[in-house]
Amino acid sequence: MEKIKMTTPLVEMDGDEMTRILWKQIKDELILPFVELKTEYYDLGLVHREETKGQVTIDAANANKKYGVAVKCATITPNAQRVKEYNLSQMWKSPNGTIRAILDGTVFRSPIMVKGISPVVKTWKEPITIARHAFGDVYKATEYRVPGPGKAELVYTGEDGTCFRETVYDFECPGVLQGQFNKDSSIRSFARSCFQYALDTRQDLWFSTKDTISKQYDHTFKDIFQEIFEAEYQARFEAAGITYFYTLIDDAVARVIRSKGGFIWACKNYDGDVMSDMVSTAFGSLAMMTSVLVSPEGNYEYEAAHGTVTRHYYKYLKGEETSTNPVATLFAWSGALRKRGELDGLSALGVYADALESATIETIESGVMTGDLCAMWEGDVPAQKVSSLEFLRAIRTRLEQKLG
Repeated sequence: MEKIKMTTPLVEMDGDEMTRILWKQIKDELILPFVELKTEYYDLGLVHREETKGQVTIDAANANKKYGVAVKCATITPNAQRVKEYNLSQMWKSPNGTIRAILDGTVFRSPIMVKGISPVVKTWKEPITIARHAFGDVYKATEYRVPGPGKAELVYTGEDGTCFRETVYDFECPGVLQGQFNKDSSIRSFARSCFQYALDTRQDLWFSTKDTISKQYDHTFKDIFQEIFEAEYQARFEAAGITYFYTLIDDAVARVIRSKGGFIWACKNYDGDVMSDMVSTAFGSLAMMTSVLVSPEGNYEYEAAHGTVTRHYYKYLKGEETSTNPVATLFAWSGALRKRGELDGLSALGVYADALESATIETIESGVMTGDLCAMWEGDVPAQKVSSLEFLRAIRTRLEQKLG
C-alpha cells in the first residue's frame, strides 16, 4: 500500500532504557512501513539531557507549542543512585514536570480494556479516567536539606510592600524543607479542562483534595472549581445529564473502589500521579493506560504513563530476551498521529491509528501477549507469552490485513 503522507511534523521526544528500545521497534515495525513519518526529533534521554544541561527538554516543550502535537517516550527522573550511575552534574528534575509547567495543561489518563483481563476490583465495568493537574505542587517545589537546629520561615513580599512571615518549624535537629506553589490561573485552566472533557465525553466528574487539612492550598482548588462550575458549567451539566461533585480524597478512594467506573476523577498533580498508577494497575497493567496532556491553548502531548522499565533494560543489555509490554507507548503514537490527522484534515491518519489500536487489542484477545498480561489472563483461549518484538510483529500482521 502507498504510505500515508503527513503535512505537519509531530514533535518526537525520545527517552530512556527499555522504553527507548521499544520506541524504535514500534516505529520500525508499525509506523514507518505505513506512514511517511514527519517529526521534529528531540532526544530526552538522560545522557543528552546532561549534555545540554536540560535545555533539550525546554526546546522540546516549546516545539510542542509550535506544532501542536507531540509524542513522548518514558524518561528517567534521576535520584542519587542515577546521578552516580550516569555521572550527572546534578539531579535533573522530571522532564514531564518541566514540559507540563511550560504547557500548563491537564493530563487525562484512562485504562485500555481488553476482553479476557478483568479488573482486580470486580465492581469496575467501565474505564475510570484520571484528570491530573499538570502544573506546580511537588514537581516544581523548592527543597532544602536542613543541616541542624534553626528556624524555617515562610515569607512572602508583595509588590506593594506587604509582607507575610510565619514560622514553618523550629528545627532542633537536621531535617528537610519543601516549599511548593500553584497559581489561580493554572487552577482555573485545570478546572475548565476537566469540565469541558466531562461534557465532551458525557461522563460524571469527581474532584478531590484534602481541604480539611490544607485550609489554604487545597481549599483554593476546591473553591475555584466550585466557582467555575456554578458560573459556567452547571446548566450545561444538567442538560447533558451528568454531575459534578467534590469530596475529600480519602472518601473519593473509598467511593472509587465501590464504583462501577465510567467517570472522570480529577486530582491535583501528585495525587493524580499516584492514583493513575493505582487505577491502571487495578485494571490490568501500568503499560495498559493512555495518557495525554492537553494545554489551554489546545496543544497535545501523548505519552506512556509508566517508567522506563529498568529491570528489563538490564536484561536486554545482557542479550536476554524480554517480554516488555509496549501497548501504552504504542497508543501514545496512535493517539498523536490521530490528533495530527484531525488537526491537518488527514482522515487517513485517523483510519490508520484506529486500525493500529484495534489490531493491538485483537492480538491480545487472541491470546498473544507479553508476560505481564499472561499472569492476569482469564480468556477462553490459552495465553501465549511472546517477546516484545514478536508481539509487535503479531500486531503488524493484523494491521496489514486491516489496511488491505
